[in-house]
Amino acid sequence: MVRNKLETTPMRRQPQQKRSQERVEKILQAAAEVFVEVGYEATTTHMIAAKAKTAVGSLYQFFPDKLAIFHALEARHMEQVTKINAEMMQSADKQKPLSVFIERMVNTYAEYFENPMSRIVYIQYFVAPGMFQLFDETFNQQLIQQLAAFFCEWNPELAVEKSEFLAETVHICYNALLLNALRQDKQERQARYAEIKALLIAYLTPHAQPTATQVMKVMICPHCHSSRLSKNGHRHGKQRYLCKDCGKQFLERLNV
Repeated sequence: MVRNKLETTPMRRQPQQKRSQERVEKILQAAAEVFVEVGYEATTTHMIAAKAKTAVGSLYQFFPDKLAIFHALEARHMEQVTKINAEMMQSADKQKPLSVFIERMVNTYAEYFENPMSRIVYIQYFVAPGMFQLFDETFNQQLIQQLAAFFCEWNPELAVEKSEFLAETVHICYNALLLNALRQDKQERQARYAEIKALLIAYLTPHAQPTATQVMKVMICPHCHSSRLSKNGHRHGKQRYLCKDCGKQFLERLNV
């Protein structure tokens, strides 16, 4: 059962001085790295203290146990996710293709999850959701409703029910694919991110614009799925394009 957010007090005391704040930061970073290396269950506070290069007594000044440390990571992750989502949606340029927003979203979270502190919290939610205090189905529904409202702003012709269906589908698929990507090595993760972009662009593009202004074609690079293209002559009667991101050329094709 998820506790009331106001009752969440993972730390014994809040660090006031800069030196204490830096020590807590080292403890959190070290804990995340150890959780990634050996798993949450096998991790001990002594291992975390050793990784942080601090005395275990110093760790206990701020955290009573490793679960409290994890809850501190969880709280930070929730705050960051809320902030990232709000910033991306508020600053989105709706005059540009939705593919631009999707690329930015996937790239932003790809960079965010390179930090072990973020990655371990996300993965652990799918392993042991019962240990979480803040993240629950209510928060997931808030994210879905936020995304649905964003789709309605992008295309005012979308019915509320349709926007909610799109948002729920995107939320479920994106999280499943993101979880899979985060369990791979760095090189393989990049390949999975490209596939996530392609999937979301293909799924959402038909619903992205009002009927009166909806484009008939959405050109994306078949190699890196970027929409930053330039025309580059013709070949065999077809338009040839040059991708500004990966530098590869390809002939005109329809991506919907």
